Amino acid sequence: MKLTLSVIKADIGGFVGHSSSHPEVMEKAGEMLDKAVEDDKLIDARVLACGDDLQLIMTHQKGVEAEEIHKLAWDVFMAGTDIAKKLKLYGAGQDILSDAFSGNVKGMGPGAAEMSFEERPSDPVIVFMADKTSPGAWNYNLYKIFADAFNTAGLVIDPHMHDGFIFEVLDLKTGKAVKLNTPEEIYTLLGLIGSPEHYVIRSVHRKDGLWAAEASTQKLSKIAGKYVGKDDPVLIVRGQAGLPAVGEILEAFSYPHIVPGWMRGSHNGPLMPVSFCDATPSRFDGPPRVTAAGFQLAEGKLVGPRDMFDDPSFDTARVKANQLAEDLRRHGPFQPARLPEGDMEYTTLPSILEKLEGRFE
Repeated sequence: MKLTLSVIKADIGGFVGHSSSHPEVMEKAGEMLDKAVEDDKLIDARVLACGDDLQLIMTHQKGVEAEEIHKLAWDVFMAGTDIAKKLKLYGAGQDILSDAFSGNVKGMGPGAAEMSFEERPSDPVIVFMADKTSPGAWNYNLYKIFADAFNTAGLVIDPHMHDGFIFEVLDLKTGKAVKLNTPEEIYTLLGLIGSPEHYVIRSVHRKDGLWAAEASTQKLSKIAGKYVGKDDPVLIVRGQAGLPAVGEILEAFSYPHIVPGWMRGSHNGPLMPVSFCDATPSRFDGPPRVTAAGFQLAEGKLVGPRDMFDDPSFDTARVKANQLAEDLRRHGPFQPARLPEGDMEYTTLPSILEKLEGRFE
């Protein structure tokens, strides 16, 4: 069956501060999505949270960017915002940058990753959800999963993967995208995605066209023209049967690489893989977190989620993340803990420079 998997998220209020999502907001979202399933708008749905971000995971047969599905998500976020305001949650409605819905959520604040595909005889899917970072955070992981044979043995062993993958890379400054073939153009790919605040991997396809991964690429600061919170991206990755195995996908998160975001969206920090219960960043509003919800698809039904990082084998990555976080925090307001000046254009730095105008001699 031709299935669409939509993951749409938004920060509509933190509990407490930016650390978590309130149970009443999640309960309301669950009620609304359950009603949509009863009314046959959706095949199935789940409500999850990563930090202060509400995550809507939905299956249907209406295709990507379907107005009906995006309007449903928008209504859920608006209802949740009403509750957040009543409870005086911090940043209530933070990601709602428009008062009126206009066809889909793109350009309106919420982030979205969607894929349409024929469901395979067995179709494992992992939905990754990050908090306190930006879309470019996935660059390192997607490269490891789909292009690095030291991470993914299937690139060498599996004949269905031996020809490599096609990476679609988006230029955030121009809005244009380029498709690069691996392994042939692997160095060109690295030349771009090594600058994650400029170039981000939007999707990955197998050479025969099979859709393997899709990431959200929305930049809140570009939409609002100022810092209103980090983008907190989501990522969908399909596994097995000619794609990287689930274990190979997760292996890419065994090292907590450094990503932009953290406190006030202005610092670098390690991306820590955590279980659902630990996706509540608090130290310096962090460090940045990533969770992994695993599902088996069965006629559009979401069998799961399974908490994929709830595993002691990731304890070393968590220890390393805390060590890196400690080293970076000791730098205080100095680089490399703080983002370089070019990445601070949407923070309070411009207003500071404005106050000093005329005092430089």
